Amino acid sequence: MEKKDIPVVILCGGEGTRLREETEFKPKPLVEVGGMPILIHIMKIYQAQGFRKFILCLGYKGDLIKKYFLEHRFMLNDFTLDTDTHEIKIHENLHLDSCEITFANTGRHTLTAGRIKQIEKYITTDNFMLTYGDGVANINLEEVWNLHLKKDKICTITAINPVSKYGLININETSEVLDFSEKPPMKDLINGGFMVMKRSFFNQITDDCMFESKILPALSKQREVVVYHHTGFWHCMDTYKDYQDLNQIWEQTKPWKLWNK
Repeated sequence: MEKKDIPVVILCGGEGTRLREETEFKPKPLVEVGGMPILIHIMKIYQAQGFRKFILCLGYKGDLIKKYFLEHRFMLNDFTLDTDTHEIKIHENLHLDSCEITFANTGRHTLTAGRIKQIEKYITTDNFMLTYGDGVANINLEEVWNLHLKKDKICTITAINPVSKYGLININETSEVLDFSEKPPMKDLINGGFMVMKRSFFNQITDDCMFESKILPALSKQREVVVYHHTGFWHCMDTYKDYQDLNQIWEQTKPWKLWNK
């Protein structure tokens, strides 16, 4: 099927308590990186690769996300307003073109699996994309999709090697320091989002629970989870330090900017 018809579900309902400096008055997906909400960055990563159908699972301050999208052409661009004719001229075109966005209120306190279950009625395809509303990457989504179809499992997740928060000391057998590694990539893998699910995934959700700690482990025991290992750039916005780092990275290199505008 065409990528434009594949639903992309984005979890946008959490309270972002570890980013309280920014999320006290707005939901985490609207926290800005480079003057643009991180949610727009995520959607543009998908849009740049042909995915144009989005379903947003809203919760905490979801009304602000709805309001933002109703006004986002003016929020993202410079424009001129003629106060006599009320004609508006947009000077740039940074908004999301030709997209279909479903805004689903999934409850303020609902857990991640419960949020996903609530949007089942909007999924009519055999497979759909799923990701979090706080992580960006320079990921090849077509490769993830093709791996999912090839392996024919219920769930495909993108795994990444997280970067250590601490510098490491390398020593020899006599306790002499050989060198220092400043925040190196770790050998372990974590779930970085950018997932693909079969529609039968909904059958696994029987109650409101955490998708990550209950549903994924149950599926793994059934050998129904496969990993796409992404070795490129990935970063999530979990803490205020992450927020600062992402803004600095965007200002310097923009590694996840896969779009032209």
